[in-house]
Amino acid sequence: MKSRGRLFNLKSAVVLSVPVVILVSLTGCTAERRKSDVELGLNPRQAAGRRVFDDRCARCHEAYSSRGKKGPGLAGLFNQQYLSKSGLPANDEQIGDIVRDGRTDMPAYGDVLTQKQMEDLMAYLHTL
Repeated sequence: MKSRGRLFNLKSAVVLSVPVVILVSLTGCTAERRKSDVELGLNPRQAAGRRVFDDRCARCHEAYSSRGKKGPGLAGLFNQQYLSKSGLPANDEQIGDIVRDGRTDMPAYGDVLTQKQMEDLMAYLHTL
């Protein structure tokens, strides 16, 4: 009788674990490998800007997707005439001001980033 109970518990464990295995395997299929700077065709300035983005921006913004996190996705940022949230022109001046001065929920980075880091970041943002 004891072995029959163990067999039942084993079957239950297998049946209950199947949905978990399926969910994990499906989730893994949607994850994309991060492309290298070379694969993206980034020059040294853009690659340096990508590192600034990873360090300061990626926690709130998606680089290669229009899907946002806390902030809007930035794919095609300079391919549009106006910024989606503010309606401001999508140009270096306006985007630079937003990065330097911040906005409602976005912190200001004017006192955090050097001029070179700002230039590198802007060069990278143009690749999105």
